[in-house]
Amino acid sequence: MKAIVQNEYGSVDVLELREIDRPIPGDDEVLVHVHAAGVDPGVWHLMAGLPYLIRIMGFGLRAPKTRVRGTDVAGRVETVGNSVTQFQVGDEVFGGCDGSLAEYACAREDKFAPKPANVSFEQAAVVAASGFTALQGVRDHGKVRPGQKVLIIGAAGGIGTFAVQIAKSLGADVTGVCSTTKTDLVRSIGADHAIDYTQEDFADGRQHYDVILDTAGNRPLRHLRRALAPRGTLVIIGGEGGGRWFGGVGRQLRALLLSPFVRQQLRTFIATDTHADLEFLKELIESGQVTPVIDRTYPLSETPEAIRHLAEGHARGKTIISVRGETA
Repeated sequence: MKAIVQNEYGSVDVLELREIDRPIPGDDEVLVHVHAAGVDPGVWHLMAGLPYLIRIMGFGLRAPKTRVRGTDVAGRVETVGNSVTQFQVGDEVFGGCDGSLAEYACAREDKFAPKPANVSFEQAAVVAASGFTALQGVRDHGKVRPGQKVLIIGAAGGIGTFAVQIAKSLGADVTGVCSTTKTDLVRSIGADHAIDYTQEDFADGRQHYDVILDTAGNRPLRHLRRALAPRGTLVIIGGEGGGRWFGGVGRQLRALLLSPFVRQQLRTFIATDTHADLEFLKELIESGQVTPVIDRTYPLSETPEAIRHLAEGHARGKTIISVRGETA
């Protein structure tokens, strides 16, 4: 099968489209014929091996342990293991697994759920990583309630577009922060207000928010706290910058250390992929409360270009790799 493979850390130049063996599912696993896969900042970080902290965390010190990139996926079940009870051959599924940038991908059955009937494979393929992060950030860590004022920084990005819609589904008054060319998009997905950060400072003191979600930003804590209500909650989701060793982790650690000494709640987390949350996201999509936002679609052979586009920070929503369209 064709797959995007890397044998060393580096720029997009380390990625190769190669023929490799098709994975063989274990007893509790499902083999999926991939129709589409998503790319997100995590794909770039694992490709580059940056910050170095991720190598120490077990992804491979000198080279990536998993050679095939990608996690988000949607496709049809090709084969099931002997113990699998939830799926059968031909079922349309979506979810997450290691090595989704390939013609076939394999994972435990609890990593997948039936594909929402009202979206395409391409839309379903971008839900897992960003959807988990947005859902857990808004619902579990932000604890957003009806009527609260919620500010989402990076509202036009992969996580941000999910977060805006999920916060609206919980009854919040949502303000999205984005660049000039993306304000219309942010309003179109349900934001009550959109702030163009090139023209306006959301922390100018005119408005304070009950919950702020900062998605992969690099603004100082003191700036974010100026926009936060006296007993509000700040949730830092990822972060960029901060050097090659720790990336944005330093800002997150400072938030955790400061939080016990101030009235505001300063939080951060690493999202977990749970089957219950995948099913919850499926229900939100099928009910029309959440619709995955697609920026661009690339064929499998152009995965390096897709990741380069994502790294430049211009994406509006999610970037797709169409696998079946190229390899059928």
